[in-house]
Amino acid sequence: MDDFTEYVTARSGWFRKVAYLLCGDWHRADDLVQSAITRLYTNWPRAVRADNLDGYARRTLVNTFLAEQRTSWWRRVDLRGTDHDRPAPGPDVEAALDLRAALDRLPARQRATVVLRYFGDLPVADTARALGCSEGTVKSQTAKAVDTLRELLGEPIREGRA
Repeated sequence: MDDFTEYVTARSGWFRKVAYLLCGDWHRADDLVQSAITRLYTNWPRAVRADNLDGYARRTLVNTFLAEQRTSWWRRVDLRGTDHDRPAPGPDVEAALDLRAALDRLPARQRATVVLRYFGDLPVADTARALGCSEGTVKSQTAKAVDTLRELLGEPIREGRA
């Protein structure tokens, strides 16, 4: 299992960033990563035979997030209100916080679609595979999510969007 340890060690930062973008809380992101890595470990023999190991791991992470959204356990232990960690100042912290708050208001599937498409820089086909849905669903979920984000962020909706 040395290959599993090497893989997870090399990808742990990426896992954590994607998990944070999905759930909006660093502590919950850490829990999400641990759950996803546990699932990945139990299916490691199948994962290493996959054509795209990163894609397999990404799908495991997203499916773990979506499964948690369907249950209410995390809502009962949500500690975000007592979190005293402050983000490190960055170039435009306020805009990043606005975007994170808006991202947090999206439904789980739309949030996952936006994170995979724009943060993960995945094409529509790869996003559809990661989410286990059709390309048309990815396109419609992305369009709805972007419209909602624009509305929440107060940006005008432009005609002929990409």
